[in-house]
Amino acid sequence: MYYFDHAASTPPHEDVIRTMAEVMAKHYANPSSLHRSGHEAGHLLERARAVIGAAFGVTEPKEWLFTSGGTESNNLAIIGAARAYSKRGKHIITTAIEHPSVYDTCLALEREGFHITILPVNEQGVVSVEALEQALTDETILVSIMHVNNETGAIQSIRRIGELLKQRRTTVFHVDGVQSVGKVPIDLQSSGIDLFSASAHKVNGPRGVGLLYIRDGIMLEPLYHGGSQERGQRPGTENVAGIVAAAKAFRLALESQAERAERMYALRERLLACIAEIPELVLNGSTNHAGIAAPNIVNFSYPGMKPEVIVHMLEKHKISASTKSACSSKSDDPSRVLLAMGASRERAASGIRISFGDEHGAAELEWLCRMLRMVVQKLKPLERKE
Repeated sequence: MYYFDHAASTPPHEDVIRTMAEVMAKHYANPSSLHRSGHEAGHLLERARAVIGAAFGVTEPKEWLFTSGGTESNNLAIIGAARAYSKRGKHIITTAIEHPSVYDTCLALEREGFHITILPVNEQGVVSVEALEQALTDETILVSIMHVNNETGAIQSIRRIGELLKQRRTTVFHVDGVQSVGKVPIDLQSSGIDLFSASAHKVNGPRGVGLLYIRDGIMLEPLYHGGSQERGQRPGTENVAGIVAAAKAFRLALESQAERAERMYALRERLLACIAEIPELVLNGSTNHAGIAAPNIVNFSYPGMKPEVIVHMLEKHKISASTKSACSSKSDDPSRVLLAMGASRERAASGIRISFGDEHGAAELEWLCRMLRMVVQKLKPLERKE
């Protein structure tokens, strides 16, 4: 099987699997328990926190919170900050292309009485920093913008946005970094980021483990109650085995980030050339690389054709691809992200996402391109004419 759906989830590294199995077998005690086994589990938990901090260049372990995944991290960051700072103001800014765990969460806060500004993006999927600046008011307490888009790979100008918001001590800056870790560089210390979300299963780690970086001094109102774990921000017995394995996955991903990006950009270049050779296919996003598009995600449409048909035909030839975000792929609606980029409803309803991983090379890309050409040739007589 040729698995080209790494933006949805990644196969765990063998070292990560071994680490998780070992910790599950030997360190099953509750890390909050007072006995020796509990202390050992707690030590592993804090060592994992330190490993993650060192990998990201944030040396203060207490600034890292463990969650169940990127969705929970985004919810805790947005709802927690909104409620914690609601006496200061009730204005939140986000963009039209955010992951549902950000976009829908902001809409839920709107029903609580918060005012939400949703910024548009250009046809490359990039938000204007100038538009953000104009949208800021004295009531703006939170800006939440993703680093890399999960459908198209568009990269936002996080450093420029962070520099802008540094001038406003009253506005918290949250970045959804779930798709960027290990692919696109990010400097948490100098980028002006207050809150940063990440997920282990996007970097060849286990599912069910997420991270939330909380800059020292930032307040969050907890979403849950019933325990003092994670400094009272996220009660419940910690998933020690998953967290230790996740720490290894994050460390490996960040250590090899530069080499991975270079290799994946070469694969992306080859896939873009392949798409350009098939007149029925239309690229969604930028053909440029540097600073605009992530190395591992390519999105294209076959207008007039249901994307599920293409996905299933590719699967018959051992290729796994996807439509839209995995969190919304079962919906028949056009992609909200592609619509925001100016695509027609027909084009936005036919998007296909290809996302690379560590196991891919030139041979895998050549097979993908060959099968794409064949599938399109077979489907041409079935095009919907609208």
